[in-house]
Amino acid sequence: MTIRRTISAVCAAGLVAGAGLALAPAASAAAPTSLASVLAADGDTFDRNWYDFDIVDQAVAAVLAAKPTSPVAVLADGTVPLTAFLPNDRAFQVLAHDLTHRWYGTEEQVLTAIAGAVGIDAVEQVLLYHVVPGATIDSRTAVASDGATLTTAQGGTIRVKVWSRWLPLVQLKDQDRNDLDPVLVRSKLDLNAGNPQIAHGIALVLRPADL
Repeated sequence: MTIRRTISAVCAAGLVAGAGLALAPAASAAAPTSLASVLAADGDTFDRNWYDFDIVDQAVAAVLAAKPTSPVAVLADGTVPLTAFLPNDRAFQVLAHDLTHRWYGTEEQVLTAIAGAVGIDAVEQVLLYHVVPGATIDSRTAVASDGATLTTAQGGTIRVKVWSRWLPLVQLKDQDRNDLDPVLVRSKLDLNAGNPQIAHGIALVLRPADL
């Protein structure tokens, strides 16, 4: 089941619990574009491109299928300001290896391995750790935010480290002190620009705890 179909079912049910945010009524043609729409734009299935966001798409769908009231459904309400840092599929492949000490050859195997290793509740927490609610942080703002601490929808924090303002090179420091911290991918900045919900691709999965 895809994020687009799963979130449609959640919208029909009513409210999003946990984050205290209600989903808006069905969007009109003039409504802002949500990040759910962006994630679903390149198709509904896993593919062989490790540098897009199919695993994020399917992970959100899996969480909502198991927990229809999960606050990750806020990604479907384009009127709610937020910034998401989206790990690409390769980033999840690295996480699956760290968790299971095995390399998986398909995106579907990667998501199955991660969910099997940590459980759907932990997958939900990891996804929420990649969302900064209440703020639309574009790449220009990020480059000017060296040392800033961002509070995520999961409740944990991320620290911004700017190594260069000219390239730019922006790194996000998570709660796992032993892993490599992801950087923003220059070719995947400001996804969904011009809308309240914006996203930036990152090269590794942020970790809300020490793995």
